[in-house]
Amino acid sequence: MINFGDTKVQRYSRLELRARQLVAGYITGIHRSPFHGFSVEFSEYRPYNPGESTRFIDWKLYARTDKLFVKQFEDETNLRARIIIDASNSMLYPMLDNGDEELRSKYNMSMYMAAVFLLLFYQQRDAAGLSLVSKEILEHTHARSSYTHHRYLLSLLDRYLLEIQKLPKTETLLSQNIHEIADRIHKRSLVIIISDLFEANLEPQRVINALQHLKYNNNEVIVFHLLDKQSEWDFDFKNRPYLFTDMENGEKIKLHPRNYKDLYLNKISDYHNQLKINLLQLGIDYNLVYLQDGLEGILLPFFIKRM
Repeated sequence: MINFGDTKVQRYSRLELRARQLVAGYITGIHRSPFHGFSVEFSEYRPYNPGESTRFIDWKLYARTDKLFVKQFEDETNLRARIIIDASNSMLYPMLDNGDEELRSKYNMSMYMAAVFLLLFYQQRDAAGLSLVSKEILEHTHARSSYTHHRYLLSLLDRYLLEIQKLPKTETLLSQNIHEIADRIHKRSLVIIISDLFEANLEPQRVINALQHLKYNNNEVIVFHLLDKQSEWDFDFKNRPYLFTDMENGEKIKLHPRNYKDLYLNKISDYHNQLKINLLQLGIDYNLVYLQDGLEGILLPFFIKRM
């Protein structure tokens, strides 16, 4: 039985070691602070002094006035970050037992992704908070930057990684929970959501409305739409009947995947396209990623993009 009060266990957990390996070996070399500056907001103009950097000259204002002015910015606080993890039962799919912990399920991958982000935020001295949601909000911590708080967040990830299968099977109410979190967090936060975005009947507008609510208070929103590529995206099964079980309500249905493949692919493609188009219009950083790409395959392209 693991004792989460044991600091040695917390310090050398596989989850944390994996995060440190990725950050030290890859991400740090790409970009030291990939999220720097999100909490810096415009304050006022001042005249440009010859010889100083032209980086912050407002050229549009120059075109109107023929005078050089520099934008001054006010660093309100360090960055406040919020990581929202979908802990609903659909995230347990496909629950493989291949010896690779992070690839066992979408849920496992989301925990490792969160550990990497938490480590980055701590190294940048930014305040971070964690929320886990299913039918209801399971956890919602304050956003803080202290070492003690960082240790606490990692211990939460460890605990939920072990105990997720003990949670009751319930329907996903992701959108409802995001609305509630949007009302509770500080404005101008950085919000990272890791989810398969599956809700009843694949209604994209519910998810879109919830994410738009997050943007309302000038939050920066990043979405990782995490799917199993082979089955959930390509619907690639062997040519035989299967018994499919709903992981959230336990309902079962027997069918031959070949007879429904075109219908499924059209449905999932339409759902994805509606999400992508609407979220990009809202200024939300939308990322469709696959479990099979692994932690590096998911995060490294993301950090390179943000250079």
